[in-house]
Amino acid sequence: MNYKVKESYNQLANDYEHNVDKMSLFNTEYERPAMIKLLPSDIKNKKVLDAGCAAGWYMSQLINLGANVIATYISPKMVVATKRRVGEDAKVLCLDLENELPFEDKSFDLIVSSLVLHYIKDWSKPFSEFRRILKPRGTLLFSVHHPFMDIKLSKNDDYFSNELIIDQWEREGNLIEVPFYRRPLHEIMNETLAYFTLKKVNEPQPTKEFQMKEPVKYEKLMKNPHFMIVKATNDK
Repeated sequence: MNYKVKESYNQLANDYEHNVDKMSLFNTEYERPAMIKLLPSDIKNKKVLDAGCAAGWYMSQLINLGANVIATYISPKMVVATKRRVGEDAKVLCLDLENELPFEDKSFDLIVSSLVLHYIKDWSKPFSEFRRILKPRGTLLFSVHHPFMDIKLSKNDDYFSNELIIDQWEREGNLIEVPFYRRPLHEIMNETLAYFTLKKVNEPQPTKEFQMKEPVKYEKLMKNPHFMIVKATNDK
């Protein structure tokens, strides 16, 4: 499974680096503005982990806000794309979030993970590692697919199951298979609560810019959530 995710995102790296930041309204005018609003008010000189950095958009934003950032991704080509964006000296590691993380205990003030965790079947390992490396009262901010969206792609039609979905994305003339795991809302909440203190759940809505550019998709998102965002703290 991890190999398949890695290969899928190796194929997607060029598209993410050159197109997503300008052409994907689901990123630029939906998920990203909502995530940025939930960041702690001041992260200057704070140590931040971008857990699943893709082509480095969040890493560059966090650096611009004055944070000391380390980023990770499972795809080597995405790691290279991130370094092109933020500079070769950037601390970007190619690693799998399902394994132990090479960081000291209580070493990060903030962990940001954008649209990554749904590629992982069992959240117990990444969440236990996130809790280990977060400082007391440190913040975890993550976004995932909304269960109400994912159920529409289900083959077994069982909302309460944890189901492997093989999605197909058309990018740059190619059809790319992208596997991920669908799970019910209560599992997302309870898994978070097992390791962290829940602070906020956000079902974001698209921006007015989205409405102007894609009014039909805008209306659909205003009635049917596509992503969800969770903010939690390490108070255990």
